[in-house]
Amino acid sequence: MRVVFSLGMAFLALGSCSPAPPKSASVLLFDGAGASPGDVAAIEAVLAASGIGYATANSRQLDAMGEADLKTYRLLIVPGGNFVRMGQGLAPATPVKIRRSVSGGLNYLGVCAGAFLAGDSPINRLYNGINLTGGVRFPFYSAENRGLHKSAVKVTPVGSAAADQYWEDGPQLSNWGSVVARYEDGTPAVAEAKVGDGFVLLTGIHPEAPENWRQGLSFSTSASANAAYAAQLIKSALNGAPLPHE
Repeated sequence: MRVVFSLGMAFLALGSCSPAPPKSASVLLFDGAGASPGDVAAIEAVLAASGIGYATANSRQLDAMGEADLKTYRLLIVPGGNFVRMGQGLAPATPVKIRRSVSGGLNYLGVCAGAFLAGDSPINRLYNGINLTGGVRFPFYSAENRGLHKSAVKVTPVGSAAADQYWEDGPQLSNWGSVVARYEDGTPAVAEAKVGDGFVLLTGIHPEAPENWRQGLSFSTSASANAAYAAQLIKSALNGAPLPHE
C-alpha cells in the first residue's frame, strides 16, 4: 500500500522547505529530479502487488532528511531515469548522508539510473554520485556500443534459467560486489554487496517493466514472470537477504 500524506500544513509552517516524507513505511522510493515517472509507477505497482508499504520522496524532501530520518526506513529505492539529473538535483551533502545511512544499516536498491548513481562520480563531479561502491563507476552495457538504447536482452540469474529482460541505457556492473545475474556477453546485469551494516543490490535491467514498454521488441519471457523477478529483487533488498550469487 502507498502511504498518503498531505504537505499543506507543512508548507505553511516551513515556507518553501519541503518536509521529510512520512515514516510509517518500510520502503522509501525516490521520485525526484531525474527519476522516470513511468519507472516510479512500475515499481509502485510491484510494491503494491507485494503488499509492501512505501512512501515517496522528491529531491528536496530527500535533502531535508537527516540520517536518523533515513534509517527509519529499511530500504531506499532509486529507480531508472537520468542519473546525471538525479545527482545534480540533490544537495552536495545528500549523497554523503545516504552513504552514511547505508553504512549504518539502511538497504539500497538501485535500478538502472539508480545503479549508476550508486557508483562514484567522475573527477569533475559531473553528477553527485553516492559512491556506495568504493570508487567504482559503471559503464553502459555493450548494447549501447551497437547503437541500441532499449532492447530485450537475455539475462541469466545464478542457478536459474535465462530470461528476456527489458533494458534501456542501463549499466553493466563489473568490478563490484557479487554477481547475481549476467548479460549474454558475460558482464554482470545484477550484483549485490554488504556496505557496512547495509545491503546494496544494483540492477542494470528493468524486470518491473510493464507490457506497454515492450512494444516493438520481442520477448520470450512474459511481463508477469519478469515482474515476479522484480518482486524477488525488492524483497531481497528490503530484507538484506543475499540472492544466489557467484
